[in-house]
Amino acid sequence: MSSGTLAFETVAAFATPIIVVDLPDGAQLNAALVPVLLKREAEKKSESRSTLGGWQSSLDLDKWAGAPAIKLLAIARNIANRITTDRTGKPVTILWQANMWANINRSGHGNEFHSHPGSYWSGVYYVDDGGVSADPSLGGELEFMDPRGPAPAMYAPHLAFALPGGLSVGTNQTIVPKAGRLVMFPAWLLHQVRPYRGTAQRISIAFNLSL
Repeated sequence: MSSGTLAFETVAAFATPIIVVDLPDGAQLNAALVPVLLKREAEKKSESRSTLGGWQSSLDLDKWAGAPAIKLLAIARNIANRITTDRTGKPVTILWQANMWANINRSGHGNEFHSHPGSYWSGVYYVDDGGVSADPSLGGELEFMDPRGPAPAMYAPHLAFALPGGLSVGTNQTIVPKAGRLVMFPAWLLHQVRPYRGTAQRISIAFNLSL
């Protein structure tokens, strides 16, 4: 038997999940959310957590942004239950506590590397991608840092693993924003938003889910 035909199993040990889903009714959600968020920006001073320019709302968006925000949070909670198990692998149903807020970035704005202590899942939903999905050169990508740091790339940085996600080991993984796209990830995973170089506005809603 040739070694090239040997069957083998790949164990995805210490996996770090990043969930990406494009909501089918995203356009309707976004049409309802944009005017509410822009009005709030005009009326309220920006919070400052990880911002490098731009505007952030308070953490109670679900209390003032109406039915679209409640629907978005319900979707996120449902997904969280689908991607969480107990330590034996059995499904769980958790009544996730949540906070959520809006981010509005314009030219030159971004968010520095940070994590979300005190939560289990974090996520971001793109209300307006600022043209980035059509022209990725505009920047504004969501960027995740390998939690192992550069260790997997120290010895042979030109090599990678032949499995899903293997090309980014020891470096960073980026997700391009797209209006209607929801991204969820472990709250401890370091991430940033690269500077947006467009001339429009990049609007997102971020959230944390905790026990």
